Amino acid sequence: MIFNDRLDAAARLADALSAWRGKNPLVLAIPRGAVPMGAALAEALGGELDVVLVHKLSSRWNPEYAIGAIDEAGHTFVSDPAEADEKWLQQEKTRRLHELAQRRALYSPGVPPANARGRVVIVVDDGLATGATMLAALHAVRAQQPQRLICAIPVAAPDSLRKVEAGADETVCLYAPWNFQAVGQFYRQFEQVEDAEVIACLKQQETRQRGRRNPFSYSRQKPHG
Repeated sequence: MIFNDRLDAAARLADALSAWRGKNPLVLAIPRGAVPMGAALAEALGGELDVVLVHKLSSRWNPEYAIGAIDEAGHTFVSDPAEADEKWLQQEKTRRLHELAQRRALYSPGVPPANARGRVVIVVDDGLATGATMLAALHAVRAQQPQRLICAIPVAAPDSLRKVEAGADETVCLYAPWNFQAVGQFYRQFEQVEDAEVIACLKQQETRQRGRRNPFSYSRQKPHG
Protein backbone atom coordinates (compact mmCIF):
# COMPACT_ATOMS: atom_id res chain seq x y z
CA MET A 1 0.00 0.00 0.00
CA ILE A 2 1.35 3.40 -1.02
CA PHE A 3 -0.20 6.73 -0.02
CA ASN A 4 -0.05 9.69 -2.38
CA ASP A 5 0.63 12.08 0.51
CA ARG A 6 -0.43 12.74 4.09
CA LEU A 7 -3.86 14.06 3.05
CA ASP A 8 -4.54 10.86 1.14
CA ALA A 9 -3.59 8.90 4.24
CA ALA A 10 -5.87 11.09 6.38
CA ALA A 11 -8.82 10.49 4.03
CA ARG A 12 -8.32 6.73 4.28
CA LEU A 13 -8.05 6.93 8.07
CA ALA A 14 -11.27 8.97 8.17
CA ASP A 15 -13.05 6.16 6.34
CA ALA A 16 -11.70 3.64 8.85
CA LEU A 17 -12.82 5.87 11.74
CA SER A 18 -16.23 6.76 10.30
CA ALA A 19 -18.01 5.39 13.40
CA TRP A 20 -16.90 8.55 15.21
CA ARG A 21 -18.09 10.99 12.54
CA GLY A 22 -20.31 13.68 14.03
CA LYS A 23 -19.46 12.73 17.63
CA ASN A 24 -16.96 15.56 18.14
CA PRO A 25 -13.84 13.45 18.77
CA LEU A 26 -10.71 15.23 19.91
CA VAL A 27 -7.99 14.64 17.30
CA LEU A 28 -4.50 15.06 18.74
CA ALA A 29 -1.76 15.18 16.12
CA ILE A 30 1.92 14.57 16.78
CA PRO A 31 3.89 17.50 15.26
CA ARG A 32 4.97 18.26 12.86
CA GLY A 33 4.21 15.78 10.11
CA ALA A 34 0.89 14.57 11.44
CA VAL A 35 -0.69 18.01 11.94
CA PRO A 36 -2.00 18.48 8.36
CA MET A 37 -3.32 14.92 8.61
CA GLY A 38 -4.95 15.69 11.94
CA ALA A 39 -6.58 18.81 10.52
CA ALA A 40 -8.05 16.84 7.62
CA LEU A 41 -9.17 14.06 9.95
CA ALA A 42 -10.83 16.47 12.39
CA GLU A 43 -12.64 18.16 9.52
CA ALA A 44 -13.83 14.85 8.05
CA LEU A 45 -15.11 13.57 11.41
CA GLY A 46 -16.52 16.86 12.67
CA GLY A 47 -14.07 16.91 15.54
CA GLU A 48 -11.65 19.23 17.28
CA LEU A 49 -7.91 19.49 16.57
CA ASP A 50 -4.97 20.05 18.87
CA VAL A 51 -1.40 18.81 19.08
CA VAL A 52 0.01 16.39 21.62
CA LEU A 53 3.55 17.48 22.29
CA VAL A 54 6.13 14.78 22.84
CA HIS A 55 9.82 14.62 22.01
CA LYS A 56 12.12 11.68 21.57
CA LEU A 57 14.88 11.12 24.10
CA SER A 58 18.11 10.46 22.29
CA SER A 59 20.93 8.08 23.10
CA ARG A 60 24.07 9.75 24.37
CA TRP A 61 26.00 7.79 21.74
CA ASN A 62 23.74 8.44 18.76
CA PRO A 63 21.41 11.48 18.61
CA GLU A 64 19.32 9.80 15.92
CA TYR A 65 18.58 6.75 18.06
CA ALA A 66 15.51 7.15 20.30
CA ILE A 67 15.76 5.53 23.72
CA GLY A 68 12.34 6.85 24.72
CA ALA A 69 10.17 9.96 24.67
CA ILE A 70 8.80 12.65 26.96
CA ASP A 71 5.60 14.73 26.95
CA GLU A 72 5.14 18.38 27.91
CA ALA A 73 3.97 17.44 31.43
CA GLY A 74 7.23 15.57 32.03
CA HIS A 75 5.87 12.02 31.73
CA THR A 76 8.61 9.82 30.31
CA PHE A 77 8.54 6.56 28.39
CA VAL A 78 11.87 4.71 28.10
CA SER A 79 11.91 2.07 25.37
CA ASP A 80 15.55 1.03 25.77
CA PRO A 81 16.55 0.96 29.46
CA ALA A 82 20.01 -0.37 28.57
CA GLU A 83 20.78 3.00 26.95
CA ALA A 84 19.19 5.10 29.70
CA ASP A 85 22.19 6.32 31.69
CA GLU A 86 20.54 8.18 34.61
CA LYS A 87 22.67 11.35 34.46
CA TRP A 88 22.35 11.61 30.68
CA LEU A 89 18.62 10.88 30.84
CA GLN A 90 18.01 13.71 33.32
CA GLN A 91 19.94 16.17 31.15
CA GLU A 92 18.11 15.01 28.06
CA LYS A 93 14.72 15.35 29.77
CA THR A 94 15.52 18.92 30.86
CA ARG A 95 16.54 19.90 27.34
CA ARG A 96 13.49 18.37 25.72
CA LEU A 97 11.02 19.84 28.23
CA HIS A 98 12.40 23.28 27.45
CA GLU A 99 11.95 22.64 23.73
CA LEU A 100 8.38 21.42 24.25
CA ALA A 101 7.49 24.53 26.25
CA GLN A 102 8.85 26.69 23.44
CA ARG A 103 6.88 24.71 20.87
CA ARG A 104 3.60 25.07 22.79
CA ALA A 105 4.17 28.82 23.04
CA LEU A 106 4.84 28.95 19.30
CA TYR A 107 1.91 26.82 18.17
CA SER A 108 -0.84 28.08 20.48
CA PRO A 109 0.30 31.11 22.48
CA GLY A 110 -1.96 31.85 25.40
CA VAL A 111 -4.20 28.87 24.64
CA PRO A 112 -4.10 25.89 27.03
CA PRO A 113 -3.93 22.36 25.61
CA ALA A 114 -7.29 20.76 24.83
CA ASN A 115 -8.69 18.77 27.76
CA ALA A 116 -9.05 15.08 26.90
CA ARG A 117 -10.94 14.12 30.06
CA GLY A 118 -14.13 12.19 29.31
CA ARG A 119 -13.74 12.51 25.53
CA VAL A 120 -13.15 10.20 22.62
CA VAL A 121 -9.55 11.00 21.66
CA ILE A 122 -7.82 10.01 18.44
CA VAL A 123 -4.03 10.32 18.52
CA VAL A 124 -2.68 10.42 14.97
CA ASP A 125 0.79 10.24 13.44
CA ASP A 126 1.93 9.75 9.85
CA GLY A 127 3.53 6.41 10.70
CA LEU A 128 5.26 4.33 13.35
CA ALA A 129 8.94 3.48 13.18
CA THR A 130 10.11 2.70 16.75
CA GLY A 131 6.75 3.65 18.25
CA ALA A 132 8.40 5.48 21.20
CA THR A 133 6.84 8.85 20.39
CA MET A 134 3.35 7.43 19.97
CA LEU A 135 3.67 5.47 23.22
CA ALA A 136 4.64 8.65 25.07
CA ALA A 137 1.70 10.47 23.49
CA LEU A 138 -0.72 7.72 24.49
CA HIS A 139 0.61 7.68 28.05
CA ALA A 140 0.22 11.46 28.25
CA VAL A 141 -3.37 11.38 27.03
CA ARG A 142 -4.31 8.36 29.17
CA ALA A 143 -3.31 10.35 32.26
CA GLN A 144 -6.12 12.80 31.41
CA GLN A 145 -8.73 10.01 31.65
CA PRO A 146 -10.33 10.08 28.20
CA GLN A 147 -13.55 8.16 27.60
CA ARG A 148 -11.87 6.22 24.78
CA LEU A 149 -8.31 6.43 23.48
CA ILE A 150 -7.69 5.58 19.83
CA CYS A 151 -4.33 5.33 18.07
CA ALA A 152 -4.58 6.05 14.33
CA ILE A 153 -1.70 5.55 11.89
CA PRO A 154 -1.56 4.83 8.17
CA VAL A 155 1.51 2.59 8.30
CA ALA A 156 3.65 0.95 10.97
CA ALA A 157 6.48 -1.46 11.58
CA PRO A 158 4.77 -4.64 12.83
CA ASP A 159 6.82 -4.88 16.05
CA SER A 160 6.13 -1.24 16.90
CA LEU A 161 2.45 -1.67 16.18
CA ARG A 162 2.24 -4.51 18.69
CA LYS A 163 3.87 -2.28 21.32
CA VAL A 164 1.49 0.65 20.90
CA GLU A 165 -1.65 -1.50 20.79
CA ALA A 166 -1.30 -2.06 24.52
CA GLY A 167 -1.41 1.70 25.15
CA ALA A 168 -4.73 2.39 23.41
CA ASP A 169 -8.30 1.16 23.69
CA GLU A 170 -8.40 0.84 19.91
CA THR A 171 -5.70 0.94 17.24
CA VAL A 172 -6.44 1.70 13.62
CA CYS A 173 -3.52 0.94 11.31
CA LEU A 174 -4.07 0.68 7.57
CA TYR A 175 -0.86 -1.17 6.72
CA ALA A 176 1.85 -3.00 8.68
CA PRO A 177 4.22 -4.47 6.06
CA TRP A 178 6.90 -7.00 6.95
CA ASN A 179 9.45 -5.06 4.88
CA PHE A 180 9.00 -1.76 6.76
CA GLN A 181 12.19 0.33 6.76
CA ALA A 182 11.02 3.94 7.12
CA VAL A 183 7.71 5.82 7.18
CA GLY A 184 8.52 7.81 4.04
CA GLN A 185 8.94 4.57 2.09
CA PHE A 186 5.14 4.32 1.85
CA TYR A 187 4.39 7.86 0.62
CA ARG A 188 4.85 9.16 -2.92
CA GLN A 189 5.16 12.67 -1.49
CA PHE A 190 6.57 13.06 2.01
CA GLU A 191 7.82 16.62 2.33
CA GLN A 192 8.87 18.01 5.69
CA VAL A 193 6.12 19.96 7.45
CA GLU A 194 7.28 23.34 8.76
CA ASP A 195 6.16 25.19 11.89
CA ALA A 196 4.30 27.77 9.79
CA GLU A 197 2.04 25.06 8.37
CA VAL A 198 1.35 23.67 11.85
CA ILE A 199 0.37 27.13 13.12
CA ALA A 200 -1.86 27.72 10.09
CA CYS A 201 -3.63 24.38 10.58
CA LEU A 202 -4.32 25.09 14.25
CA LYS A 203 -5.58 28.62 13.58
CA GLN A 204 -7.86 27.42 10.80
CA GLN A 205 -9.31 24.67 12.97
CA GLU A 206 -9.86 27.10 15.86
CA THR A 207 -11.79 29.39 13.52
CA ARG A 208 -13.96 26.46 12.43
CA GLN A 209 -14.53 25.42 16.04
CA ARG A 210 -15.69 28.93 16.93
CA GLY A 211 -18.05 28.79 13.97
CA ARG A 212 -19.52 25.50 15.18
CA ARG A 213 -19.96 26.81 18.72
CA ASN A 214 -21.47 30.13 17.57
CA PRO A 215 -23.21 29.48 14.23
CA PHE A 216 -25.10 32.82 14.39
CA SER A 217 -22.18 35.01 15.41
CA TYR A 218 -22.29 37.46 12.52
CA SER A 219 -22.75 41.19 12.64
CA ARG A 220 -26.23 42.55 12.10
CA GLN A 221 -26.78 45.98 10.60
CA LYS A 222 -29.44 48.18 12.15
CA PRO A 223 -32.27 49.01 9.78
CA HIS A 224 -32.27 52.51 8.38
CA GLY A 225 -34.72 54.97 9.82
